[in-house]
Amino acid sequence: MSEEVEAIAVVQETVAVLGSVDDYLQFCIQYDASDLHLATACQPIWRRFGTLGPIWDNGDILSAEDTRRLAEGFLTAEQLKRLHEKGDVDFAYQTDFGRFRASVVQQRLGIDITFRVISAHLRSIEELQLPDTVRTLLRYHNGLILVTGPVGCGKSTTLAALVDAINAERQDHIITLEEPIEYVIEPKGCHVNQREVGTHTQSFAAALRGALREDPDVIMVGEMRDLETISLAITAAETGHLVLGTLHTGNSARTLDRVLDVFPPDQRDQIRIMVSESLRGIISQQLIPRTDGNGRVMALEVLVNTPAVAACIRDGKTFMLAGVMQTGKNVGMITMDDSLRALYSAGTISRQECESRAEDKQQMRAFFGQ
Repeated sequence: MSEEVEAIAVVQETVAVLGSVDDYLQFCIQYDASDLHLATACQPIWRRFGTLGPIWDNGDILSAEDTRRLAEGFLTAEQLKRLHEKGDVDFAYQTDFGRFRASVVQQRLGIDITFRVISAHLRSIEELQLPDTVRTLLRYHNGLILVTGPVGCGKSTTLAALVDAINAERQDHIITLEEPIEYVIEPKGCHVNQREVGTHTQSFAAALRGALREDPDVIMVGEMRDLETISLAITAAETGHLVLGTLHTGNSARTLDRVLDVFPPDQRDQIRIMVSESLRGIISQQLIPRTDGNGRVMALEVLVNTPAVAACIRDGKTFMLAGVMQTGKNVGMITMDDSLRALYSAGTISRQECESRAEDKQQMRAFFGQ
């Protein structure tokens, strides 16, 4: 029987609940899925190339007993205790065939288990096809570099590539603060310490306070989510450290607004001055399905802190950044809309994706002659 006929025969049968989460995860790796969802009262679901759907159209529905059994099969005693006491647990899950970011939560119907597949291969700046401007940003020995974008857009992969580039080119002390540790970064020229929030420290803020006493040169903050963490990151950048961090924002202007708005109004003037001086650049990204159906491609916006950009930040006029970036192409700035247009013109993404993801809808419609 041919492989194609065998595949059809399997699809025609009801797919029973598998014995362990490892069985599902191996299937995800085999078919290049990025996420796995095992939720009570649902079929097993995965995300492939950005699209969420059932692994099998005729897969059995997971019962509360099924998800409980699957969770107990891979959680440690301590993690099970935390799940029962707090209702959720997040951690990095390692097997002999891969590494995953795991989240297990209790909900109304039972237990939900979610995995993000972490590539075993730490990709380089060249492999990610990041512009040369990014390497220019990494030449600084102090300041703030932000990588931003929605959930699942590859921020962790980009951040790991930046840290590993520094690791290969310098002889510095790198500290990474993550929740959980995703990519394991082996020391090359640098001394590398990786700390996991929830396992090695209580919070990003606590870890960042501790990092400042550990003689670091480079600090990578997995997520800048609250006032204390953002404040400490800016202070670290100002006091001679290179800080790399992430935010869940869509472009450079919104990123700066998020950073500044988290502070009380009476502190914002001072913070605007600090950020205008310490910011080195912002990399905003999103992953878009390819027209050929073969995975996703990255659309990228890059802001470089020039005197004109610093003036916009200092004066609280972030709405002017789009225009400044258009005139700053000679220093390597790229707007998200320019990146989208380039991908569409190359035939990599569809017109619908290009239009729907554009920041300036009116200009994009003009580009298409509407």
